[in-house]
Amino acid sequence: MPTPARVRADACPGVFAPHDAADGPLARVRLPGGTIPAVQLRALADAAEACGDGDLHLTSRGNVQLRGVTRPGLAARLTDAGLLPSPSHERVRNVLASPLSGVRGGLADVRGLAAALDLALCATPELASLPGRFLFAFDDGRVDVAGEGTDVCWLATGRSEGTLLLAGGDTGRRVSRAGAVATLIDVALEFCRVRGAAWRVAELDDPAWRGTPVPRGSSSVPAGLIPRDGGFAAGVVPRFGQLSATQARALAEFGTALVTPWKSVILPDVPADVFERLGFGGSALGTSACIGRPGCAKSRADVRADAVFRPGLRAHFSGCERRCGKPSQSHVDVVAEAGGYRIDGRWVPLDEMEGNL
Repeated sequence: MPTPARVRADACPGVFAPHDAADGPLARVRLPGGTIPAVQLRALADAAEACGDGDLHLTSRGNVQLRGVTRPGLAARLTDAGLLPSPSHERVRNVLASPLSGVRGGLADVRGLAAALDLALCATPELASLPGRFLFAFDDGRVDVAGEGTDVCWLATGRSEGTLLLAGGDTGRRVSRAGAVATLIDVALEFCRVRGAAWRVAELDDPAWRGTPVPRGSSSVPAGLIPRDGGFAAGVVPRFGQLSATQARALAEFGTALVTPWKSVILPDVPADVFERLGFGGSALGTSACIGRPGCAKSRADVRADAVFRPGLRAHFSGCERRCGKPSQSHVDVVAEAGGYRIDGRWVPLDEMEGNL
């Protein structure tokens, strides 16, 4: 069943319209397809130090946030770096692409499609009115990003063909790889015409915007060294998806990086000793958390300090019922309450939490 249409305007943060968080303005920088060349990664690291809290905060849409942006000059820095190609379309450049596409596995290499869609999106004035929550995706056939709450997705069924998904459902409409970008743009234009107050395709009542659910595949990427044809890639998983400016610059030494929807980074082409040269690795995929206190005034606890890490545990710690940043895949739901946490609906005191996870 579709959810009720929204009754307020979408207020997704950007650079020109940041979110007023407890630790200062929060600016979200879109990275279509998660791709960020080394020169732009260094520019983001410089901007985080000059204007924000000094860290890059990865998001569940493969973007980057800067927090505590209390000093001027961020927009000018990002514009100079090519990270804001269209101010009018800044908040609608939300595009996922299978992070390992063209690196290892998959039926088709979709990496170039995300960049092509971004160019077409920014060149279409009508699409500046898309809600900031609307999400495009190109899935290389492994059904990884297709399951990340996408609105419209091209899912590869072969090297040069695919199928159109709406709100995660297969419409049965076959679309060639060559026609994928134009098709997704057409869908977005039609959504703008019919959406009313809706933010997402799933909120539309019209059955024409439905499809057959698609079983999701793997929804994470390997951490550590990743063998590939002719060499290696690397999966870097920083704790809570947070990179210091120094760490970001270290990643940039290995060329273009790919930010994933699972708050990790893929380095597509690295030497076998990459982690020795980086000087850091990252935590295991599993535990995640919202920003918590003191960064969020709504949070009831410092959830990042309370979070539990254990091999095999996949849990998300939330400071309130909004559950910001929660993963789309199955996980243990841990929500802060007075004196403790509610774990999958069962209240547990703070001092007994680890034994109940």
